[in-house]
Amino acid sequence: MNDKQIILTQEGLRKLEDELENLKSVKRREVAERIKVAIGYGDISENSEYEDAKNEQAFIEGRIITLEKMLRNARIINNDDIDIDTVSIGSIVTVEDLEFGDTMEYSIVGTAESDPLQNKISNESPVGKAILGKKKGTVVEVSVPVGIIQYKILDIKK
Repeated sequence: MNDKQIILTQEGLRKLEDELENLKSVKRREVAERIKVAIGYGDISENSEYEDAKNEQAFIEGRIITLEKMLRNARIINNDDIDIDTVSIGSIVTVEDLEFGDTMEYSIVGTAESDPLQNKISNESPVGKAILGKKKGTVVEVSVPVGIIQYKILDIKK
């Protein structure tokens, strides 16, 4: 079975590695201690603290497996790989909404790193797909549930 390649920036790689390290070295120990304390309360068949701790342990172990798989299948985008002539993963792009005149700056990242609240949009998102591979000055149309939005690419940076 082919695992999907995960595209990450250097920053995204560091964040995933830090999360994995924290889960393995800190969270595992904390939840093991919670389970030990809960067992000390006696009958575990009706012990909500024990159940909560076991559920958290299962979540942590599942997340560790997910992160390890993501890191195994990661393709890292280096700053040197980013071309400032065209939008690519790793680019920081300034666009203008042609209807309202608003400007926005987006970092184009892989799906594992996307965080719209931080203006990090996925290369697979509607806006990401529309601007990927385009040059400064290009006007793109983005299909959204409420219709079509036109963006003009004003700037591309690393």
